[in-house]
Amino acid sequence: MSVRGCRELQKEVIEANLCTYCGACAGSCPYLVSYRGRIVTLDTCTIPEGQCHKYCPRTETDLGAISRHLFGEDYGDDSLGPVKDVLIARATDETVREKTQYGGTVTALLTLALAEGFIDGAILTKMLDDMIPHAFMARTKAEILQGARSSFMACPVLETLNHVPRDGADRLGIVATPCQVLSLAKMKKDPPQNRVPIARVNLIIGLFCTWALSPDPFHDFLKENCDLSQVVGFDIPPPPANQFNVYTRAGTLTFPLEHVREFIMPTCHLCMDMTAEFADISVGAAEGIEGWNTVLVRTPIAAELLELSKTRGVIETRSLPDVNLSHLKTAALNKKRTALNNILEKTGDKGDLLYVHGVSRSLCNKLLKSG
Repeated sequence: MSVRGCRELQKEVIEANLCTYCGACAGSCPYLVSYRGRIVTLDTCTIPEGQCHKYCPRTETDLGAISRHLFGEDYGDDSLGPVKDVLIARATDETVREKTQYGGTVTALLTLALAEGFIDGAILTKMLDDMIPHAFMARTKAEILQGARSSFMACPVLETLNHVPRDGADRLGIVATPCQVLSLAKMKKDPPQNRVPIARVNLIIGLFCTWALSPDPFHDFLKENCDLSQVVGFDIPPPPANQFNVYTRAGTLTFPLEHVREFIMPTCHLCMDMTAEFADISVGAAEGIEGWNTVLVRTPIAAELLELSKTRGVIETRSLPDVNLSHLKTAALNKKRTALNNILEKTGDKGDLLYVHGVSRSLCNKLLKSG
């Protein structure tokens, strides 16, 4: 894999509208910062090879090599990635469920991980008073609860990771979207230098994600349509609702989903991963099962944490119905298919799939329109 520098990152990713706003390039570099929903270059950097380019999820990424490193197997044809167990879960504490989105499983797992010494802190996202998502380090249950609801907006979570002092000893957890998880996976395979050691990231919880909204234009849309000081959260009800709900202290505002789709990050249309395939454990809303999460267990540490959470009575679990698993696999496969076809439409060349490398020919042929 070729590694280039900031100038190439600017040309290949930022100017090409491929930036995911994950924050991997910011926080440890004096030239790159996050600002109003985008990465800004403050000055010209002439370093020929840089970690900003190396760990970007939209630069050349060998998915096969990453999968072999993390899971000991090639990047396969399974639309969900490597999975040890599939189930639905929810927090047993009703106060947690009331303050969280869907089943509260992520909050419950993080709280237990903190209490049992799996981690000493977790990097999460919370909404500020102006309804802009902000990444922060949570070290208590109360702080974890601050990051319990979804914003649906992109947030440079990894910038906060890059700000963590590199000479500490804390074990870290992080809740991340698939693009952020992919960047972390690149770091796991080839550890960064002069940053917090990636080995200290002991738990990665990936969130199911079909797309994220560009923070700045979506924020402008919100300001035009509601009083931000009254907004307390967002949600997308399951089909066939086809709507975006904004919850306020005065009631619920409903917008057609197509109005909100206008603000989707362009790079999301090129993302193959719906279920954060390189995380330790992946969590999303359970389709058609209100108040529960779908959980995909991928690594031994995730299996250990989940088993302990059941033993401690922190979460309750059930089997995921076969029909739900089938729908999830179909949705994940469709995201891969759509992404690869969008990439092909963009490049016009089956030999150029932008950042996607290390994917089997059979999978590509299965997904691309003309095979």
